[in-house]
Amino acid sequence: MPVPKKRTSKSRKGMRRSHDSLTVTGFGECPQCHEFKRPHHVCPHCGYYKDKEVIEVEAL
Repeated sequence: MPVPKKRTSKSRKGMRRSHDSLTVTGFGECPQCHEFKRPHHVCPHCGYYKDKEVIEVEAL
C-alpha cells in the first residue's frame, strides 16, 4: 500500500481544500407575492408554483 514520502505542508493542504467551501443557495422572487422563495419549490407564502396554486396557505 503506498505511503506518502513527505508530509503535506499547510499551504498545499489549504490549496487543495480551497474548493471545498459551501456556497449559499440562491433565492428567487415569487411572481405572485414577490417574496423570496427557493428555486424549483412551491412558494411557502402564497402556495403557488409555476403560476398555479398548488397548496392553500392560511392567511395570518
